[in-house]
Amino acid sequence: MGHKFSLILSREITDEESVALKETDAVCAGAVFATDTLPTNAEVTVTKMDFDDTVSPSLAEAIESALQAVQGVPDLSVPGLTVPAQPARPPAEPDVIEGVVVKEKPAAKKTATRKSPAKKAITRQRTTARQAESADGAAAAQDEEAKQTI
Repeated sequence: MGHKFSLILSREITDEESVALKETDAVCAGAVFATDTLPTNAEVTVTKMDFDDTVSPSLAEAIESALQAVQGVPDLSVPGLTVPAQPARPPAEPDVIEGVVVKEKPAAKKTATRKSPAKKAITRQRTTARQAESADGAAAAQDEEAKQTI
């Protein structure tokens, strides 16, 4: 697929000028010449050059080459340029770095840290019993101290 665009020339060109343009530039060699009217004044007859360039590496270079060829013809200019929508380029491939793929071992699963309601009840009973024992022990120790001081 080539680079498509059209140039509207400032006037109608002769057969000799069209041959000269085709011989001067590789881009113009494939151009199709047609009679048209000036976009700003429909009463002025001009030549339109349609391009489908497969020679140039880019659309910009194809247009530049065609413009330079037209400038070589005396009393001829380009008042109009038409470029249809161009197809999107495929996305560039990311840079690939050579290397070895390392497979990692999956992380160990964490065990549940929540206790079931039954275990919670047992733990509460044990905690309450320990607190009671410790409170009883503290009270007994205070009683012993009181007896010794008397």
